[in-house]
Amino acid sequence: MSDHAISTDNEIPMLLVSNGLGAVSGIKHGFFTRKGGVSDGIHAGLNVGFGSDDSTHRVAENRNRAAAAFGVGADRLTTVYQVHGVNVARLDRPLTRDEAPKADAMVTDRPDIMLGILTADCTPVLFCDPVARVIGAAHSGWRGSFAGISESTVVAMEQLGAQRTHIIAAIGPCIGRASYEVDATFRDTILSGPSGNADLFDPSVRSGHFMFDLPEYVRRRTVATGIAKVEVLPRDTLAEEDLFYSYRRTTLRGEPDYGRQLSAIMLHP
Repeated sequence: MSDHAISTDNEIPMLLVSNGLGAVSGIKHGFFTRKGGVSDGIHAGLNVGFGSDDSTHRVAENRNRAAAAFGVGADRLTTVYQVHGVNVARLDRPLTRDEAPKADAMVTDRPDIMLGILTADCTPVLFCDPVARVIGAAHSGWRGSFAGISESTVVAMEQLGAQRTHIIAAIGPCIGRASYEVDATFRDTILSGPSGNADLFDPSVRSGHFMFDLPEYVRRRTVATGIAKVEVLPRDTLAEEDLFYSYRRTTLRGEPDYGRQLSAIMLHP
């Protein structure tokens, strides 16, 4: 699929949107980049992660800017305490930072709740049933994807009246195949799950290591839920430093910390 960036100046967040979700009336969605924020240094840009070592005031201002891009206040932006699991929070109102549950996905059928997922190489997945007007957002690293976070999110949406044959999803920027080196134990773990994924690994230059296609793995696991459509924005968070934060890049450089970018979806009244 193709995606397009919303061009901005330095004061307004830049986000990417999917063609499929972009065609749905009554929702707002976007995969924010690091552009348009007030953080500096290694967090430079739109770092929305309170869990980083960045200034709390800067993170709060960045979240204000992201929410404003959706036409709401930051009090409508809800994020969860992500733990690489399969728990899904069902929301009927926005949650404060102190109320954030340990979960890796959220669903709602209520308007003006901005569901936000934080990533820095892991895969954000945004879901929508345009008929039932139910939305979801999931943090899908390899652990969560392997455990079935997409299926858990779809089931939670169904509990709010969605039908999986109506649901469409968009997979946002994450670490790409050319950037994601893993070891043999990782490969064995993935291959112990659903069959047919051996082609997601290429030999690395290091013996006993492989390059893994995380976005395609997440796509396959999401397609397997039986939803109507799954699209991928083919952006590599490690390779595109001007646009994205990356935990792996930080690790390779021995830097002390890293920023987090936001992916979000919201129903309009």
